[in-house]
Amino acid sequence: MKLAVVILNWNGKKLLEQFLPSVVEHSKEATIYVADNASTDDSIAFIKIHFPSVKIIQNKVNGGYAKGYNDALKNLSEDIFCLLNNDVEVTKNWLLPIIETFKTNPKTAIIQPKLLDYNRKDYFEYAGAAGGFIDKFGYPYCRGRIFNTIEKDTGQYNDVADIFWASGACLFIRNSIFNELNGFDESFFAHMEEIDLCWRAKNQGYNVMYIGQSEVFHVGGATLSNLNPKKTYLNFRNSLYTLTKNAKGNLFVLILVRLLLDGVAGIKFLLELKFRHIIAIIHAHLNFYRNFEVLVKQRKAFKNKQKYYKKTSIVLNYYVYNFKHYKSL
Repeated sequence: MKLAVVILNWNGKKLLEQFLPSVVEHSKEATIYVADNASTDDSIAFIKIHFPSVKIIQNKVNGGYAKGYNDALKNLSEDIFCLLNNDVEVTKNWLLPIIETFKTNPKTAIIQPKLLDYNRKDYFEYAGAAGGFIDKFGYPYCRGRIFNTIEKDTGQYNDVADIFWASGACLFIRNSIFNELNGFDESFFAHMEEIDLCWRAKNQGYNVMYIGQSEVFHVGGATLSNLNPKKTYLNFRNSLYTLTKNAKGNLFVLILVRLLLDGVAGIKFLLELKFRHIIAIIHAHLNFYRNFEVLVKQRKAFKNKQKYYKKTSIVLNYYVYNFKHYKSL
């Protein structure tokens, strides 16, 4: 079973200097690629000089995470792809339990390792923690992270578990499944495209798994900080995209409730005096309305919708019932 570790990069020379050495040192079982999204810094020259064993894929444009990986992976032949952010430090033998799981579980399409915080290594990292889930209104959360409450790693998730979505910071997927699903939805550009991909995989009957015996450390926000309104825009817009395309049930009711809850989020930003984030939510909704017809067509094209999401409201549990940790849900 051949494995490709593919690191997407855009003007990330400093991150490559810091994190590529650990990938090269601890990934002897894989071929390592850097897929460069038309960087304007000297990332490529740096790789060629200091890491000649790393193969370079040069994308013609910066199409974000979604198009960047779609373009990079289309000509690769390895059986398994590892999509790895350029701000991730990997650990010794991190690939071995992943490879073994793919070998012994043919219905497993996607895997995520334990994702810990590079700056606080005994805490989970926001982007994926110990595997992701989604509530009935399309809000994502993780084992180890609900909204902004992040758990300390005390070994509580040193397990193997079925999850709903795997973090795009470090996502393993079979080449054949990636192609079967036609890759990422490029209209997302960045953020939550991995949830859309995993949801489509689940609807086709494939498994998404978390392997706690494999650990990596993620900086998070190295490309786009949580404080950036653009990230708010992408998260709210893409969440509505994902829900509309993939959720089973009465779409009108789902969207109506979701819009009301997004309004509550806007009020929260208002109380925090984060006016640019309120504008970002409004722009996200306007974009969603403009593209609603296209999304409904995509919804109709995806026939096998299943209720894999949790039958709960994470917003209600977190803000009303004060359930801050996954095991309290």
